[in-house]
Amino acid sequence: MATTSIEWTENTWNPVTGCSKISLGCKNCYAERLTHRLKLMGQEKYKDGFKVRLHPECLDEPLNWRKPRLVFVNSMSDLFHEEVPFEFIQSVFDVMNRTSLHTYQVLTKRAERMAELAPQLNWTPNIWMGVSVETKTYYPRIDLLRNVSAAIRFLSLEPLLAPLSNLNLNGINWVVVGGESGPNARPMKAEWVKSIRAQCKAAGVHFFFKQWGGINKKAAGRQLDGRTYDEMPVINANSASHATGLI
Repeated sequence: MATTSIEWTENTWNPVTGCSKISLGCKNCYAERLTHRLKLMGQEKYKDGFKVRLHPECLDEPLNWRKPRLVFVNSMSDLFHEEVPFEFIQSVFDVMNRTSLHTYQVLTKRAERMAELAPQLNWTPNIWMGVSVETKTYYPRIDLLRNVSAAIRFLSLEPLLAPLSNLNLNGINWVVVGGESGPNARPMKAEWVKSIRAQCKAAGVHFFFKQWGGINKKAAGRQLDGRTYDEMPVINANSASHATGLI
């Protein structure tokens, strides 16, 4: 477990590391850049670089956390990657099922596999499920997510690479928007973000604006029209409360 600077979570838990590119948002993957840095630093967990690797020794980590945590699962990978065996996914879910004190955020670009396996998994109320949507090309991921019986279903519109009009937000509880950061970051236009904010308001969906991005994301900040947007769904009753009102 590690604390993180990712604005919409508190901690990360990585029983899987490594991934492979499948969509436009993967081009400048932050996890890949960070993995190579950690490998150069000699961290054993990342000795194989960005190849998909299972870390069963990390599975029990949440069992030792005594205070409620908001946890991003596999920030350095994708739990539903085709190289992650179903049995290992079940093991990750088993730990999440057994630790209702914590709230887990699972995010994938592999919505087809998620939808295929979802009926065989135990979706306790402390598990949130999200999909990444960078352009309209990936709208089908939203439809697949809608059929997953997670208590909270969310969209990560990051890196936002194009305008996203006519989003179908039925069955979606939360939307996170962010621009790309780091070297070669692709630009995001303010009108794209404002359109999504308006769509969330109309649908009664929590809106979280993560960042403008760019080479220096700290300098660019995360204010939209002079304020920050940190709306989140209410975390399950067994965990700490992290909720804000709608827009």
